[in-house]
Amino acid sequence: MYALVEIKGKQYKVEKGSLIKVDLLGEEAGSTVEFDKVLMLSGEDSPKIGTPYVDGAKIKATVGESVKGTKVNVLKFKRRKGYHRTQGHRQQYTLIKVNEITG
Repeated sequence: MYALVEIKGKQYKVEKGSLIKVDLLGEEAGSTVEFDKVLMLSGEDSPKIGTPYVDGAKIKATVGESVKGTKVNVLKFKRRKGYHRTQGHRQQYTLIKVNEITG
């Protein structure tokens, strides 16, 4: 059984026991969170597709550690003008483990 869930404006395909990396949630590690914006549930019988969300469907997950993504370097450069700017960015993510899919 798997589900498509919307977390902080992004969509993820989750299964029971899967570990996914989402944008920083701001929750403490070890706490339990619930997501009710389930777009689709697929199981043994026919899939349930929401309009836009499936009624009564929930995803329960445990919050793991916060990690940083790879560094992205941004370089602006204009030739023959002496202009160059460098900026870096590392996105922060939260790892969550899916415990239960109900629907």
